[in-house]
Amino acid sequence: MQERYTQLAPNLKISRILTGLWQIADMERSGKALDLEQAANHMEAYTRAGLMTFDMADHYGSAELIAGIFGKKAPGAGAQFFTKWVPDVQAERSKDTVRKAIELSLQRLQQEQIDLLQYHAWNYADPAWLDDLFWLQELKEEGLIRHLGLTNFDAAHLNMILESGIQVVSNQVSFSLLDQRAAKGLTEVCRKHGVHLLAYGTLAGGLLSDKWLGQAERPVDEMDTWSQMKYKRFLDIAGGWASLQKLLQTLRSIANEHQVSIANVATKYILAQEAVGGVIIGARLGQSEHIQDNLRLFNFELSDANRQAIDAIISQFRPIPGDCGDEYRKPPFLTAAGDLSHHLTHFPSPYPVKSQSPDRTQALSGTIWEDLAGFSRAIKKGNRILVSGTTATHGDKMIGGSDPGAQAHFVLDKIEGAIQSLGGRLEDVVRTRVYIQNMNDWEPISRAHGQRFAHVQPANTLIRADLIGDGYLVEMEAEAVIGGQT
Repeated sequence: MQERYTQLAPNLKISRILTGLWQIADMERSGKALDLEQAANHMEAYTRAGLMTFDMADHYGSAELIAGIFGKKAPGAGAQFFTKWVPDVQAERSKDTVRKAIELSLQRLQQEQIDLLQYHAWNYADPAWLDDLFWLQELKEEGLIRHLGLTNFDAAHLNMILESGIQVVSNQVSFSLLDQRAAKGLTEVCRKHGVHLLAYGTLAGGLLSDKWLGQAERPVDEMDTWSQMKYKRFLDIAGGWASLQKLLQTLRSIANEHQVSIANVATKYILAQEAVGGVIIGARLGQSEHIQDNLRLFNFELSDANRQAIDAIISQFRPIPGDCGDEYRKPPFLTAAGDLSHHLTHFPSPYPVKSQSPDRTQALSGTIWEDLAGFSRAIKKGNRILVSGTTATHGDKMIGGSDPGAQAHFVLDKIEGAIQSLGGRLEDVVRTRVYIQNMNDWEPISRAHGQRFAHVQPANTLIRADLIGDGYLVEMEAEAVIGGQT
């Protein structure tokens, strides 16, 4: 039978079933706070069953406070508290604001060290997320954080930060029978670096359970919880209600064979995927806990025939668009609200801009090269945006290490950030030029360019050239036209 625990890091062994406390926010959405002491008491049943790992976030209502109360009440229970910091992108960011955010979580958790701090980045084109992670790594070295993890990172950016020397042990992403994005490039990156995935949304807000077998469809706005609203949107894109019923019927047949629940089968399939270190199953403390049902995951194994039957059904679903985490970064926003209104109102400009004349505006990324050589990262004149030759420089750091693909992705992030700052989008790009140091690197660099521009296909030239600066493997420039007029 499957091992109940995962060695997430050399000194961090976790339950393969993590208890997710995001439902705390939903339970409090009417404005009425929970009885924190009573909610904390309900956590004991989990640790008693060996489910000692709890996942929460700074924005999951009173979850951190409840966990902190339980930790003080039962110091010998061995509970592990994983939390997240989701920064306010509209607020000023600094090393001090990062420290204050972590100290606030420590205060709420009543802990001296966070077992696993997981970070969410809103906009890769805004390099503030990199500053946050380098500062978080400093706090890890100081001892306030035991391990760093990520949440909702795609394959390219997980690889980028690992190649840049930021030490993370996990990436928490949506991964279910409805959402198979993590099984592709992200799993490959995890295999390369020895990082584990923590899968959430595995039951699609409960839609992948016996409760919904044979039930009539409900509109998104008539679902009972935020989770159900969110994953109903996933379902609508993936194939709709009839497809869900067909999947549930298959899962029920397999569940009958093993005398378990549909939820068990859906979870077991994900738990067995390569790189998955654990699955996060949400709990409504004191209301809906399913502890004994969840423990049945360790009492059976899916046969090859079971997996083939499931694969045959999910192969008929439409893929969720984009890569992991894109549901929080670009349309279609697959959130409970269908947009980002629960999280933020707008994305700020990635780089400072300055008007030089009525029809000429510059954007500056702040690299040493801009001051040294006297140029702008990008210039907007009329409806044209011209982006200078751009390398993987961020402040005094080179991002992407010696990985040409990782450097290329960061270069493209900077180009996108400059264009965003001047009112454009990556889709407005009409021309790129790519300069590479080593001809052997052409393929990973071209693949990065292709991944970001597959839907745009601008005019492009690839040139082998000697680049200035030690370690730089690629430099790119771009031209964009806003509004479709030349």
